[in-house]
Amino acid sequence: MPVTDPRTERPRTVNRTDPAQSRTAARYVWATARLFLGFVFFWAFLDKLFGLGHGTPGKQAWIHGGHPTLGFLKFSAAGPFKGFYHSIAGAGWADWLFMLGLAGIGAALLLGIGMRVAAGAGVVMLVMMWSVVLPPDSNVFVDDHLVYALVVVGLALVGAGDTLGLGGWWSRTRLVQRFPVLK
Repeated sequence: MPVTDPRTERPRTVNRTDPAQSRTAARYVWATARLFLGFVFFWAFLDKLFGLGHGTPGKQAWIHGGHPTLGFLKFSAAGPFKGFYHSIAGAGWADWLFMLGLAGIGAALLLGIGMRVAAGAGVVMLVMMWSVVLPPDSNVFVDDHLVYALVVVGLALVGAGDTLGLGGWWSRTRLVQRFPVLK
């Protein structure tokens, strides 16, 4: 696309395949994906904690004695793991692990810190959620849980926490220097 160069007043061509521009654009796309996915996790945590009325009615909120794992595991479970998921639906330890996972993964993704731990925990949680609904409704194998699991790994691999996040600062802390898995 021709653009006028202000120094020479002559038309010049903008190189849309410039690797530096592509890398910058990709960093922002990955950072935006990180923020969106972080919001998916953190919103689920807030909704189940306070019963904001989207997925969880107010009277079923965790702060009102509800069980965050009960509905999904009791009413959505199908396939080969149905019995297992029914047996842990509403268990206190399952509720705590689920809520800590949602909050921790969501906060890590939103802040851009602890991306490696968030990716590992996110994959475990998402694959378990995928296994609850086997086979998925819309496809014989793949559903959004597996897509999210792949994306969360990609976010950690490309260092998506460094753009629009605290990942750069976090990676320079003494704690992360000593334990790089926390990056």
